[in-house]
Amino acid sequence: MLGSTVLEVAIGLTFCFGTVALIVTTIQEALASIFRLRANTLLAGIKSMLNDPSFTQLAQAVYGHPLVNPHGDGAATDEHDLKSKPSYIEPAHFAIALVDTIAQNGPATYEALGSAIEQIPDPQVRRVLQGLYKRAAGLEQFQALVASWFDNAMERVSGAYKRQQLLISFLISLLVAIFFNVDSIHLFRTLWQHPVLSAGINGAPGALDQATVQAFMALPIGWTSFPPHLDNAFLLQVAGWLMTAATTLFGAPFWFDILQRAVQMRATGSKPEEVARERRQAAAGTTAAVAAAS
Repeated sequence: MLGSTVLEVAIGLTFCFGTVALIVTTIQEALASIFRLRANTLLAGIKSMLNDPSFTQLAQAVYGHPLVNPHGDGAATDEHDLKSKPSYIEPAHFAIALVDTIAQNGPATYEALGSAIEQIPDPQVRRVLQGLYKRAAGLEQFQALVASWFDNAMERVSGAYKRQQLLISFLISLLVAIFFNVDSIHLFRTLWQHPVLSAGINGAPGALDQATVQAFMALPIGWTSFPPHLDNAFLLQVAGWLMTAATTLFGAPFWFDILQRAVQMRATGSKPEEVARERRQAAAGTTAAVAAAS
């Protein structure tokens, strides 16, 4: 049946794309943890926000504050000397740390804070904080404005980080597609001709476990000969790799949600041969009941 074939092909493709995306996410999280990408991105964002690229002035002092870096010793004179780098900073804590740093362990009065802001050597940061100071009616409101300023700056940093991660995700997924030879075009053709290959897929996996890997490797992927011949078929294969890499940008949850719906659609109705068999069995049962009654 055409509808049955389309559904099986869709299930096989979405399971493959979701599994590749899950593999890429796992690798990406491991790399982010090893290279501390989030912590380094946050540090770069604060250095840019406080106009301290050399990490020798305000950014260094803020990172020495226990509210910002509770696991640090406050003695680092260079970013490479930081024993600990936070991956997240609460905006309210950043505001308190910045106020304490500017006024040297906290202002005695709100007017003293204004005088301390006037002494900030960087003109750009001084102008920003002067503007916030004039708009605030007191210390708490000033700290709230600083926290909002920090939030806006981190949104821009977060956007840049996400764009960077999308590029990294595409490159990793392309490597995975080449390594496992996950050619979307070949996969579609094979599943269309042999839809039974995806019949054993009954749902989205919860994690990248052995069962998921086995189901993934059961699909028509992998190398039959290596290295490939550099001909027109190879160009089509490269296009299949690029298509696979592009699909992972949607993320594993997207594909597994589609997979779950497709599997539910497959389970809602019986196949035509199963319906005919059930009708024959029901008819046979009715005939036997009539014979026994007579």
